[in-house]
Amino acid sequence: MNTPLNAMPEAFPDSQAIAPAATAATRPFYWSVRRELWENRSIYLAPLAAAAVALFGFLIATMTPHVRLKDLSPARHDALVEPYDFIAGLLMLTQLLVGVFYSLEALHGERRDRSILFWKSLPVSDLTVVLSKATIPIVVVPLFTWAVTVALQFVMLMLSSAIVAGRGLSVETLWAQVSLFQMSMMLLYHLVTVHALWHAPIYGWLLLVSGWARRAAILWAVLPVLGVLAIEKIVFGTSHFGDLLIYRLAGGSEAMAMATGSMPIDPGTHLTPGHFLASPGLWLGLLVTAGFLLAAARVRRYRGPI
Repeated sequence: MNTPLNAMPEAFPDSQAIAPAATAATRPFYWSVRRELWENRSIYLAPLAAAAVALFGFLIATMTPHVRLKDLSPARHDALVEPYDFIAGLLMLTQLLVGVFYSLEALHGERRDRSILFWKSLPVSDLTVVLSKATIPIVVVPLFTWAVTVALQFVMLMLSSAIVAGRGLSVETLWAQVSLFQMSMMLLYHLVTVHALWHAPIYGWLLLVSGWARRAAILWAVLPVLGVLAIEKIVFGTSHFGDLLIYRLAGGSEAMAMATGSMPIDPGTHLTPGHFLASPGLWLGLLVTAGFLLAAARVRRYRGPI
């Protein structure tokens, strides 16, 4: 029997058409995220500015007699890693501020400058837009902050190594005391678990308020919380909601166990990923986040320009 050559491709699924279909489904989300990066330069400029200020301060410190680099014994470990802890804390604080102010402005800004009329004319769903905006504080900003922090700490370690070598001390001893790889991995774990997943409900609430409020979004984000705190205290004489809020803002203790006053990147910090993933607070928080984002998408659908 003779089989036509052009009959063979019809007998099998067109596997080459699957990839373009998947790409077409994710392309609106991809370009929505890129749009946020184009329009909001503070997403990457603020961490870079904080890193530049910190590096400038470290350079000034290297021009003076640095006591910490004269003694590289294990007893001076805390003093040696103190600048790296400070840098990580500074950039984590910057990341938190960027995420909060971005979320408050994300949906409110496009209504205020009336660009929402243009964006709604595009074939992109409101849910896709809201999810792309939520990706910035929950995924993009923490990962970018981690990359900037690791790069800055590496530069600091190189400068310290040059100073130590110039003084005739052992560079290997310095690198043994300042474990950059261990600190970077612990910082990444902390940013993903606490600043991204654990704080996700906070960003979801701020995005919902950003899409709903006509003006002064920051007040509408804070006043309802204060109202609930006041009503609970006056009526019931308790502060359970306040304790829950502080527990959420502080990051809880599910992700890691560390000594009082220490930083998440300290070697003494004990990571507990299994306990964190099994925590009801994590999954309830993610469920609340999903509810906030769905509500924000619905609000955006019916809210017009201010």
